[in-house]
Amino acid sequence: MQIQVVKSKIHRVKVTQADLNYIGSITIDEDLMDASNIIEGEKVQIVNINNGERLETYVIKGKRGSGEVCLNGPAARRVAVGDIVIIIAYGIMDFEEAKTFKPTIIFPNEETNSLD
Repeated sequence: MQIQVVKSKIHRVKVTQADLNYIGSITIDEDLMDASNIIEGEKVQIVNINNGERLETYVIKGKRGSGEVCLNGPAARRVAVGDIVIIIAYGIMDFEEAKTFKPTIIFPNEETNSLD
């Protein structure tokens, strides 16, 4: 049996931009992507702490070191700049493997979205 488990998580980052006129996705600072083991194009779930919204989209690389977290396209309607979100990526694996798998979870500075 295969199950879906948390693979990566960026816990509590601040939305820095919301661009309704972009095609779609979430743009994330490449430093945050590397630290959390999330890659460009990967499907992620966004959980908005401020309003309870949950949505799925895919990741686009943002400028390294910028702290950028930008919801694009229709997702921009579900956040406001300054909202705090959790970004979660899931993986599918064998049930037995999942019992010992350890996800990559990072806790950036909520004010700067940096890893300091």
